[in-house]
Amino acid sequence: MCDDKRMRPIQAELLSGRELYREVVLEKLLHARESVWIATANVKAMYVESKGRFVPLVEVLDGLAAKGLSLRLLHAELPSRPFRAAFDARARLVAGGLELKVCPRVHFKAVVVDGAWAYLGSANLTGAGLGAKGDAVRNFELGFVTEDFDVIDRVTALYEAVWSGAECRACRLRAVCPDPIIPAPTKKGGMRSSRGAARLGKARRLTRHTSEPRRR
Repeated sequence: MCDDKRMRPIQAELLSGRELYREVVLEKLLHARESVWIATANVKAMYVESKGRFVPLVEVLDGLAAKGLSLRLLHAELPSRPFRAAFDARARLVAGGLELKVCPRVHFKAVVVDGAWAYLGSANLTGAGLGAKGDAVRNFELGFVTEDFDVIDRVTALYEAVWSGAECRACRLRAVCPDPIIPAPTKKGGMRSSRGAARLGKARRLTRHTSEPRRR
C-alpha cells in the first residue's frame, strides 16, 4: 500500500469518445460565465453545435469574449491554417479577446472552466478530439472531469507556471522554441528578444508564410 500522503480519493467522472464532446464542450465550455483556460498540443479548426447549428469553435469563443470572459489557449504547435484564418476574421479575438501562447513542451490536455471545473485527458482541441466529428471517424479518447478543488489548483498552477514563463529560464528546448515567453539572457545580463517570433492575438502572434498577407 502506498503511504503517499498526497493520495486521496476524489470525485470524478471518466468519459470517452463523444461523451467528452458533450460534457466538455456542450455542457461546460459553451456555458462558461467567467473564464475558459485550454491547454492542448494540437489546435485545429473544429465545429461544435450552438443554437441549433454547427459553427466553428472560434465563433463560440468570440461570443464568450463579447461577454467579457477571460479566454486562454496554451498550445504546443502552430495552429492549423483554417484555425488561423478563422481567428484572423474575428477582430475581437485578435485584439486580445482570446489570448494564446505557444510552448513546444506542452503535451497535457486540459480545459478549466470558471476556475471551478476541469477536464483532463488525451483529447486535443481538434474536431476528432474534442469536436463534433462522427463516432466512426473521431479519435479514441479518454479523460475525466472533476470539480475537485485540489486537482483544479494543481492544474491551474502548472498552467500558470507555463503561461507566465516561469518555466522558460531553465528550459533546455529554448533553441527550438518558436517564441520563448521569457526572452533569453544576453552575455551582459540583459534580456534578448526573439526575432521572427510566432505570435497570435494580443499575447502572441503567428509569423505568416510569404504567401499569406501579414496582419498589422
